[in-house]
Amino acid sequence: MRNKKSSTLQEAETHPSRCPDNSAFKQQKLPAWKPQLNIATVLSIFFFTGAFCLSVGISLVLSANSVREFEINYSDKCSDCSKLRENSSNWNTECLCSINFTLQEDMLGDVFMYYGLQNFYQNHRRYVISRSHTQLLGRDVNVQGSYCAPFATYQNGTPMAPCGAIANSMFNDTIDLSYNFNSTIIQVPLLKTGNSWWTDKNVKFRNPESHNLSSAFAGTARPPYWQKPVYMLDEEDEKNNGYINEDFIIWMRVSAFATFRNLYRRVRRTRQFTDGLPAGNYTFHISYNFPVTKFKGKKYVILSTMVWSGGSNPFLGIAYLVCGTAATLAGFTITAIHLKLRKKKTYFQK
Repeated sequence: MRNKKSSTLQEAETHPSRCPDNSAFKQQKLPAWKPQLNIATVLSIFFFTGAFCLSVGISLVLSANSVREFEINYSDKCSDCSKLRENSSNWNTECLCSINFTLQEDMLGDVFMYYGLQNFYQNHRRYVISRSHTQLLGRDVNVQGSYCAPFATYQNGTPMAPCGAIANSMFNDTIDLSYNFNSTIIQVPLLKTGNSWWTDKNVKFRNPESHNLSSAFAGTARPPYWQKPVYMLDEEDEKNNGYINEDFIIWMRVSAFATFRNLYRRVRRTRQFTDGLPAGNYTFHISYNFPVTKFKGKKYVILSTMVWSGGSNPFLGIAYLVCGTAATLAGFTITAIHLKLRKKKTYFQK
């Protein structure tokens, strides 16, 4: 017996126990607050949650409905240009389209111009990963080993800048807006910078370091579907060129849905447009380059204002209304069940 005990002790010393220490923390004996729920507390939580969600939901829906928005499907309005772009051999032929419209009411405050695409799927996995993050940071990288293929290099080995399917399919229509005031055509001033996310502009995209941007991209070539190289995307503003061009940055943030809109321009609040866009006659001047007929898509140009809750999307407000309604109905249901059971209990006690 003694031999057995000694061997057990020796085994315990060589193989320490896996049991946790006998402490309050490891034995889960720390003092904690344990709420004692009663019917009054439960009903208060449900009704308070319902009232809060309903009030927030109503505020969001009313705010979204107050947004002024104007939308035009210009893929149908510019049918001649659309037919021209069906043939890829006409890519170098310029096609201009003008669309007249009337704003019945003033669009006060900041006015944003968007372009919208329908039936354009950016959420395909091969499309989403078809880019080189290292290249977009301005670093010298061998794009042949990246996910950019088949839009990585040309047959002669010249690398594309930028590479990948996302960059190659960049939206390249040019849209201008003019105001027809007393038979005088006034060009609406539009801002093309300050539209992208700060993190994208200052963290995710960088130009190669060089004294001259054109020399920084020497030895590279534009993507096949582009009409000009990346260092000439904005010939009016040198600081809005290359990989930090804001139209390019906004396009590279892909959408999760087939129908989406991207911010294109903001109306500069100056002269006649200090308070926004006044009611009257306007004209969109569009250089039609982006083909959509092959994938049965449509293109839109949208003018929209902004409120404290964002744009005109009422989804968040509706979600709050649904949650508030569900919480309120649950509170009334629990109240009815409680009163019914209390009556039965009183009856049996008698």
